[in-house]
Amino acid sequence: MKVAAAAYRLDWLESWADYETKIAAWVVEAAGQGAELLVFPEYGAMELASLGGTAVAADLEAALREVDRHRPAAEAMHARLAAHHRVHILAASGPVYDVAHAGDRPVNRASLFGPDGPIGHQDKAMMTRFEREDWHVVAGQGLKVFDTALGCIGILICYDSEFPLLARAMAEAGAEILLVPSATEALAGFTRVRVGAMARALEGQMIAVHAPVVGPVPWCAGMEENAGRAAVYGPPDRGFPATGILAEGAMDVPGWVYAEVDRASVARARADGGVLPFRHWPEQLPQLSRVIRQGRRPDSA
Repeated sequence: MKVAAAAYRLDWLESWADYETKIAAWVVEAAGQGAELLVFPEYGAMELASLGGTAVAADLEAALREVDRHRPAAEAMHARLAAHHRVHILAASGPVYDVAHAGDRPVNRASLFGPDGPIGHQDKAMMTRFEREDWHVVAGQGLKVFDTALGCIGILICYDSEFPLLARAMAEAGAEILLVPSATEALAGFTRVRVGAMARALEGQMIAVHAPVVGPVPWCAGMEENAGRAAVYGPPDRGFPATGILAEGAMDVPGWVYAEVDRASVARARADGGVLPFRHWPEQLPQLSRVIRQGRRPDSA
């Protein structure tokens, strides 16, 4: 199947119709190229803050709440597009004020849609410093994997990809494809997520689809600078490129990046790869109780 990873730039929207037109155009383009799985980035939904006007978009708390206000309509729109084009879409994540779970603070939620309707959502598990200290976004509750016609899919939102135990739990639950939407303001942050996604593909012998926000957004609080490139990764092993990179776009250039992926290659790598990190993972565990610190620290001057 063909997957499409978005390098996505946030735009100022004068109306809800502008947002519908934009997302529809992105979906039409990818579906027209034969993509069956479309992945939008973390916090891509923040462009909806513009619908509240300049003062709302420039105020962090007001922007978060404005985006959440449009969530029901955005979810309905993505469901319609997925059904009409017979594709799977991971919509851009955004803040959700889930009062039952988090009270008056939002989670960062990415929702997955298929040809037959909504499939489910994943809330970000690990909060970055700006989410903890400035945005006061809170962690979701638990991890999910989604059985779909395209395979078993897990979602690691940005910083989540830097924590191997999360991906391992998903792999053990059956995940073959990891979707990694991200939003990072600088090259260093993008590199951390990129390295994390590639490492998770290596360890779990699976496919990772990385979709970032790109470009400056001076009018939106918290999203002013964004760096990244879209890419699709696999384990650097039999059936995959030696670099582990199936496809990648240019740095900070908006647009889709496409890759042909094969679930059977994941199964073959796990069964008979040149190395078997997925199978050999449990062999680490007995070693963890045998860490011995040796040598002598030099005296401080």
